[in-house]
Amino acid sequence: MNTKHQQATKFLSRIDSDWAQLINTVGACTIDAEAEPELSPYQALVQAVAYQQLHGKAGDAIFARFKNHFGGFPEPEQLIAAQVDDLRACGFSGRKIETICGIANGTISGLVPTRQAAESMSDAELIERLVTLKGIGQWTVEMMLMFTLERMDILPVDDFAVVEGYKRLKKLAVTPKRKEMAKLGKYWQPYRTVASWYLWRVPK
Repeated sequence: MNTKHQQATKFLSRIDSDWAQLINTVGACTIDAEAEPELSPYQALVQAVAYQQLHGKAGDAIFARFKNHFGGFPEPEQLIAAQVDDLRACGFSGRKIETICGIANGTISGLVPTRQAAESMSDAELIERLVTLKGIGQWTVEMMLMFTLERMDILPVDDFAVVEGYKRLKKLAVTPKRKEMAKLGKYWQPYRTVASWYLWRVPK
């Protein structure tokens, strides 16, 4: 666990006994092992779309066929030039094909920033910009911020597992609403990414 994550777990452990017990039960934060910082924003978004609304193994299979078809991760120009039938054969729906081609076009136009440009942009700037892409919602951008750009203070308030995790953590009778989660998350700043990682792991 890196120093930033050690600081985060210490901070969260001090919030209250529930957080302290959760962190003690789950153990060290290993989000580093799940991150893919080598990806560009274009690659991260296309990969996220491949996995949308699918279980991991199904997403793995589609993404493997996708990369195999192109002999690796395609450049935006290659993706746009691809035949729709070939992308369908990889397992992409018509809507997902439209979305990934939109990401590719956005990359060429500069709407989707390079990795270097993204590093200089704030979380809010990236979310505001990238959700203008058809088929890309805030949650998808937040996953890119967390696992590709490795931003430390992201709370995906629309993530069902995060919200349910908090409900179990606090033994609540009612699931917190979006605004309530955002308000609660202020107490977890500046480590909301690590807080989310632990909420995904609240025992059932």
